[in-house]
Amino acid sequence: MTPESARRGNGWWFVAWLVVGGLYALALLSALTIGVFILPVAALATVRALSVRGSSAGLPGLVSGLGLPRLWVADLNRSGPGRVCSTTASGSVRCDQEGSPWPRVAVGMVLLTWCHTA
Repeated sequence: MTPESARRGNGWWFVAWLVVGGLYALALLSALTIGVFILPVAALATVRALSVRGSSAGLPGLVSGLGLPRLWVADLNRSGPGRVCSTTASGSVRCDQEGSPWPRVAVGMVLLTWCHTA
C-alpha cells in the first residue's frame, strides 16, 4: 500500500467514524423517541468498524460526528430565539418557541473541528 492510498483510506475511515459519532449523538438527542432504534445501529456499526484492521486511523471522526446533530438542531432553530410564526398551506398560522441557534452552532463546530486543531 502506498502512502497516498493509505491517506485516502484514512479519510474514508474518518468519514465512517464521523457517521457513527453522528448516530450516537442523534440517539442521545432523541432518546425518548427514535433513539432506542438508532442506538443499536450505532453499536453494530462500531463493532463492525472495530473488527476491520486499520479502522482506528479514522477514530477522531467519532468525536467530530458528535457535532453533526447539534448543527442540525441549530439549523432547525435558525429563526430563533423567540416566538416564530409561519402560515401553513391551508392558511392557518402556526407559532413555535425556538431557542437561539448560536450555542448549538458553537458546540457543534468545536466538536466537528476538534481533531484538526490538535
